[in-house]
Amino acid sequence: MNKNSILGFVLIGVILIAFSWYNSKLINESKPLQQQADSIAAVQAQGGTDTAAINNDSLITGAGSLSASAAVQSSPYKDSLLIKASMGAEEFTTLENDKIRVELTNLGAQPSSVSIRDFKAADSTELVLMKKKSSNLSLAVYTNEEIRSDRFAFTRFAQSDSSVTYRLYVDSSSYIQYEYILRPGSYMLAANVTLSGMDKHIPRNVTSLDLSWVMDMPRLEKGYDNEKNYSTIVYKFPNDKNVDDLGLRKDDSEEDIRTKVEWIAYQQQFFSAILVAENSFANANMKYRFYPETDPDRNLMRCESMMQVPYIEGAEVSIPFSMYFGPNHFKTLKSYDKGFEKIVPLGGWLIGWINRYIIITVFDFLGRFISNYGIIILILTILIKLVISPLTFKSYMSSAKMRVLKPEIDKINAKYPKTEDAMKKQQETMALYSKTGVSMFGGCLPMLLQFPILFAMFRFFPSSFELRQESFLWADDLSTYDSILNLPFTIPLFGDHLSLFALLMAVSTYFYSRMNIDQMTSGPQMAGMKVMSLYFMPIFLLFLGNNFSSGLSYYYLLSNLITMVQTWVIRRFFVDEEKIYAKLKERAATPKKKSKFQERLDAAYKAQQDQLKKRK
Repeated sequence: MNKNSILGFVLIGVILIAFSWYNSKLINESKPLQQQADSIAAVQAQGGTDTAAINNDSLITGAGSLSASAAVQSSPYKDSLLIKASMGAEEFTTLENDKIRVELTNLGAQPSSVSIRDFKAADSTELVLMKKKSSNLSLAVYTNEEIRSDRFAFTRFAQSDSSVTYRLYVDSSSYIQYEYILRPGSYMLAANVTLSGMDKHIPRNVTSLDLSWVMDMPRLEKGYDNEKNYSTIVYKFPNDKNVDDLGLRKDDSEEDIRTKVEWIAYQQQFFSAILVAENSFANANMKYRFYPETDPDRNLMRCESMMQVPYIEGAEVSIPFSMYFGPNHFKTLKSYDKGFEKIVPLGGWLIGWINRYIIITVFDFLGRFISNYGIIILILTILIKLVISPLTFKSYMSSAKMRVLKPEIDKINAKYPKTEDAMKKQQETMALYSKTGVSMFGGCLPMLLQFPILFAMFRFFPSSFELRQESFLWADDLSTYDSILNLPFTIPLFGDHLSLFALLMAVSTYFYSRMNIDQMTSGPQMAGMKVMSLYFMPIFLLFLGNNFSSGLSYYYLLSNLITMVQTWVIRRFFVDEEKIYAKLKERAATPKKKSKFQERLDAAYKAQQDQLKKRK
């Protein structure tokens, strides 16, 4: 073979190799487009899909319309259906009943906005609990790539008057499906996530999926401080009767729970959004922070939760959950039998028990017959005062006995002026009380027994949904402060307004103290207590009540007025100090066995005297 033949064969080989390389390159570039066409054809074969969206030839991105080849090359996803879904347009679907209106978006197949019917915001506008672009619910599925539901436009697969189903196809036979159902007369949006055919994509060692929920809770009430003080994140453990929260009256808070959590509630003062996992979350990290009062979007707080949802490998995996969007009305929450009613801050075990089983029961009973809640509060206050009137009477009688014994106590104090005689002075004082049958704590104990009811009222009124936007006299909303004067400046702890109910409560406290000032015993310590009772307490209550629920201030005003009437009646018709003193003297003259406390006091005094003799 000559030199020219060899050169010819070499050139032919080079040409063949170059042709094969070029042909292979063309095939590789066209393969993604062919896969996309095959996947689209497979999806269309499924039936019931939004074919208009699937047949759209152009892929839309944030920068505009690109060619199919350029979109495939720039997308982080491998499958053509995920590429198309990641660049799909947003579409909205509405589900509504007589309670709520839910607008769903196909971007992430999640609620976009929620309106509560039958209620208005403080400015009389539509009550929107979830505003558009203020919430994000995202499920993360890890295959050989991260698939986060909020990054894709799901296809609306099916729809009826009360339900809608979205699907995201990962390939021709694998998809993630969201089904939402809103039943009549319910604040609960039922949902079910189905992973079909995803077991061939999800690694076998995966036992949980990540779920994140971020939401900005809006301001819905008039008083920012009051609304803030009763807003937080609440959560419940499975099989636990009580609930826990991230704390009240904090600017921000965070908690990491490493055990199962049944549901998480983003609680505003009178409305809540609650996410329920029917099979419980494996764990949860929750946090919130409050927006400043001057926030231009009128957001109250941002709530964030990161949860893990248990995952068991299978050809079709179902993850049921539900979402409550509605009022923090005790009986409404209780009707769902999930412990929702525990988010209403009614107090601890004793205070909460009084509120749940006594106050709310009476309040609801009266509400069946009386529509004016100002009248209901008046009747409730009278009933409470009648129930505790025996304690009030006993407390006043005990104070009267202590008062008539004051001259005898002064004689004992004068008899033992020295400090070293303090034990003997106390001994004789106790002997006097024992002979006359007077208890030093007789006036305190009845008052202490009334405190649980007072605290129960303090917790009930600011959190009582029944009072929301209920007017009475000059107050247009008994659940928040009433303002008769708006100040051009803000006073620390007081605010930029003047509440008339709070002012009247403070004035009534002053006159009640003035009414009882002459009944107090004299002395240096009593002088300080008189000043505090007469001046400090009314001012303190004015500052405290100026930003609180006007219904609460109204209740304490009524309580003071009724107590003043009770005091006058007891003094006028039941208390005769001369007769009381005569009875005490008669009892003191009757021989009486010493109590064990008196015996111990005598023994202590004797031991003290023996020590003094030894020292001398």
